[in-house]
Amino acid sequence: MSGYDWAVLFATIALIICYGIYKSKGIKNIDGYLLGNRSLPWYNVGLSVMATQASAITFLSAPGLAYSSGMSFVQFYFGLPLAMIVLCITFVPIFHRLRVFTAYEFLEKRFDIKTRALTAILFLIQRGISTGITIFAPSIILSTILHIDVTYTTLFIGSLVVLYTVYGGTKAVSYTQVLQMSIIFGGLLVAGIMVVHLLPQEVGLVEALHIAGKSGKTNAIDLTFDLDNQYTLWTGLIGGFFLQLSYFGTDQSQVGRYLTSSSIRDSRQGLLMNGLLKVPMQFAILLIGVLVFAYYQYNTPPIFFNQQEVAKLKTSSHHHELQKLEKQHTAVYQEKQAVLDELVHAVKTDDDAAIARTRGRLQETDRKSQEVRQQVIDLMKKNDSNAETNDNNYVFLSFVTSTFPKGLIGLLVAIIFLASMGATSSAINSLASTTIVDIYKRFVNKNDSDRGYLNASRVITFIWGIFTILIALYASQLGNLLEAVNILGSLFYGTILGIFIVAFYVKRVGGMAVFWAAVITEAIIVIIWNMDIVAFLWLNLIGCALVVIIGLILQQFVSNNKDKRFPIQS
Repeated sequence: MSGYDWAVLFATIALIICYGIYKSKGIKNIDGYLLGNRSLPWYNVGLSVMATQASAITFLSAPGLAYSSGMSFVQFYFGLPLAMIVLCITFVPIFHRLRVFTAYEFLEKRFDIKTRALTAILFLIQRGISTGITIFAPSIILSTILHIDVTYTTLFIGSLVVLYTVYGGTKAVSYTQVLQMSIIFGGLLVAGIMVVHLLPQEVGLVEALHIAGKSGKTNAIDLTFDLDNQYTLWTGLIGGFFLQLSYFGTDQSQVGRYLTSSSIRDSRQGLLMNGLLKVPMQFAILLIGVLVFAYYQYNTPPIFFNQQEVAKLKTSSHHHELQKLEKQHTAVYQEKQAVLDELVHAVKTDDDAAIARTRGRLQETDRKSQEVRQQVIDLMKKNDSNAETNDNNYVFLSFVTSTFPKGLIGLLVAIIFLASMGATSSAINSLASTTIVDIYKRFVNKNDSDRGYLNASRVITFIWGIFTILIALYASQLGNLLEAVNILGSLFYGTILGIFIVAFYVKRVGGMAVFWAAVITEAIIVIIWNMDIVAFLWLNLIGCALVVIIGLILQQFVSNNKDKRFPIQS
């Protein structure tokens, strides 16, 4: 990056940190630290909810996923608007009426302390690990740009986020997220315009999408009902609905965002704002990845986007084999560019016969390029059995740093940093609030002062920050980071959602039954995932359904007078 890029990057990060610290002055108690005194407006809630979900993984991995496998991932979010409606009707008014700090406080009122503790622990496990992954994502950027070990960049990014989260708590998180999302929206618009601008003069947006479509990259909707297919309309609407309902309704990183609002109405407006904007935003990010694919049909892409792995090969005993493969790679793309010229001409003249003919030739060149790529990957494995052979996370980064003008590179890199900071700070804050409220305050120190709990909250925030940084140091072996985070969530969210569904709607099931139903369900979910029986999104529906069904069965063997009951209506 140039000096201009570094100036833009560091100025943007400094602005965010200073703004967060400034807006969080005067915190005097745990309510202010964990929930911002429940005083934030609806638009702040909406942008904070979006920023928490849209981590750096979204902006790094999603374009790479679209580049390699098309736009089908957008279906993952189709259940989101439905989930927002259900949350606004049920979860939000109950949480506000009870004046809880965390979602899990409600479970003790409805069931018992062990169910509350189990659910909180399940959340802490999955959120602690997934937050480490979100820290690792921007660390890749600095590592690639500066050509230094990713360990050092991970420590730098993690420390930066922990700094202002420990100091400012929820207010620092929420106010910085509003500014972060404003910059992110502007940067995405600029990125989309730039990708189209960089295409050949005779190739417009329509032609670029046509080229991508002929290569199977614009497959946004898949109507097939296939339990093994991770991204179809049905997995998105059904499995995605249950995942999003659990994430936004029971994950403290999100519940903590809309509990900061001053009223039920503001919480609802913030969630509905997220439901309306999230799918178009994700579609736009994936579309950028598809346009990057179209760009690289006319410009020879790197033989492998993770240049650090390529550099290892160049300095190994296999460098002569790599040189031969690079020549083959260049020749294939020269052939492809000639075919594409014919395809664009056929599209402009509406010559269907020529379109069909060139499409077949285009698919043949795609096959050749994939064969060359696979040989490079095999060579990497031969040279280093621990080599990172999935380069999806590097596609967009490589494109930006090699094509965008000075200053704009710094802005796009800053966007990825901001996304990571927003999601990571929310997660660390939620980990701390759950630990303090559901574990420390309930089991360890029940009678401390407000100042004591505030100090303990800052200490716990710092400890979770260190934990997530340690997880980030081991995240490089997880493949596509976006999928890794969602798979991890699917292992836990179904069970957690099932507990809340029973709490809200199945009044005859008590604490003992739902506790063991959750334990049994979680074991079954892990077994199903380990045996790879169904696509991971279905685990959310299966987990939720099993908790309800097993809970109803177990309740038949539990004496009713031993279970606490909690009236939902009041």
